[in-house]
Amino acid sequence: MSKVWDKYPQVSKELESVKNIIKENIKTSEKYFQDSVIPLVDNGGKMLRAAFLLLSAKFGKYDKKKMHNLAAIIEILHLATLIHDDIIDNSKLRRGCESIQSKYGKEYAVYAGDILFCQCFSMLSQDDYTMDNMRSISKAVKKICMGEIKQNYFRYTRKVDLKKYIRIVSGKTAALFVLSFSIGAKEAECDENTVKLLGRIGYNIGMAFQVVDDLLDYDGETKKLGKSAQSDLKQGYYTLPIILALQEDKSGELSNILDNSNFNEDEVKSIVDLVKKYNGLEKARKIAERYTQRAFNGIEQLQDCESKDILKQIVKKLINRCY
Repeated sequence: MSKVWDKYPQVSKELESVKNIIKENIKTSEKYFQDSVIPLVDNGGKMLRAAFLLLSAKFGKYDKKKMHNLAAIIEILHLATLIHDDIIDNSKLRRGCESIQSKYGKEYAVYAGDILFCQCFSMLSQDDYTMDNMRSISKAVKKICMGEIKQNYFRYTRKVDLKKYIRIVSGKTAALFVLSFSIGAKEAECDENTVKLLGRIGYNIGMAFQVVDDLLDYDGETKKLGKSAQSDLKQGYYTLPIILALQEDKSGELSNILDNSNFNEDEVKSIVDLVKKYNGLEKARKIAERYTQRAFNGIEQLQDCESKDILKQIVKKLINRCY
């Protein structure tokens, strides 16, 4: 379990229960399948989406068994997207270990991710979850896929402006955060205003989380990140720091390097240096802070309770994280 929850023993304990449900539900008669996926479950994931679902549900009628199962569904859905992301990005590492696509091959990884998607809906059918939440999950999966398609469409192009970037991230990252916050609240029978408020909080946290992720690709070290530093850049995905730096690249210094789609290590270093020179990191950090402040403003509107306090503390940790 990630150290992010060390100060919250009750949350940590519940997430261990969620993890056990995940392991139980990815068991098959083909032991080699679960042996390939379980390391992804065990190796240090923050389980943010599962935790946010549980915390949101505590603003209503909290059914522990039902919420743990729903949190496991959301986390399995997230795992499926990670496996498929690694195929697209050709990532060698995931959570500090060799990725499934690297270890077992892309074909295997495609089917492994598909099996996990199927398992989510199988688990949903085994309890009396609302049809509204089932539709919400389906819509979230569609948004995630469309976000990835948009991002892939704009590979190696400088046509991505801030508006397009926000649309991409709203799907590929923020959608699952929104889902985690809102369906927990819905299943806990929170009133409509609270459900919408928690959804907005989830959106702002998700956006801030992705921007910080983009920043870490330029500031972070591979060992800390658990994935290849500057991987987005090498794959032709121009994330927020580059988009913002290009706005100040009046001489075309950065643009000229980006015209070469096959970067060597020296060119990658030059791009990183220029992104810093043209204030890409500084501007991106301010946008992350803006989304974080919106999340804080939303959290302040929630009723006072332990979950509210934990949310405030965790959001602060996420914006300041180095991994």
